[in-house]
Amino acid sequence: MRAPTRRLATPAKAGRRTGQAAADDAVAVRPVRRGDLDQVIALDATVTGLEKQNYWRAVYRRYGSGQHRQRHFLVAAVGRRVVGFVIGEVRDWEFGSPPCGWVFAIDVSPQMRQAGIGTQLLRAVCTLFRRDGVRKVRTMLSRDNTLILSFFRSQGMMAGSLVPLEMDLD
Repeated sequence: MRAPTRRLATPAKAGRRTGQAAADDAVAVRPVRRGDLDQVIALDATVTGLEKQNYWRAVYRRYGSGQHRQRHFLVAAVGRRVVGFVIGEVRDWEFGSPPCGWVFAIDVSPQMRQAGIGTQLLRAVCTLFRRDGVRKVRTMLSRDNTLILSFFRSQGMMAGSLVPLEMDLD
């Protein structure tokens, strides 16, 4: 199922009344395209400090191909420039949990933060999760990632019923 395209004003135009922003100033949330991949890789590298081309190509094949109904890879774009992305999928019965949506990645260009783009991306993927028949969304993140933790909390997410456990395999 194709994701709906959503538009909002960029930070420079946020003060204008609805409908006054020029089309090239609008942010469109839409399914990723193959031509977006280099920009997604660059955005991730800007944020993480690591360029992971092979990883992102595999992610695109799994989530961006459009071949799997319950896998979603959306971008936020201003014209042809990708300024954010979100990736998620519906998983069922893992860890004894009924089907739910999982957000695996979300990021917005540092220059475009505080403009509501992350909120639009999360809302768009949650809309797709609802269409997929689930009523709960989950994510996991490092407890020291205060930026993304603050974002998810501002969206109404809170600690869930699952407890992550781990051990080193040294």
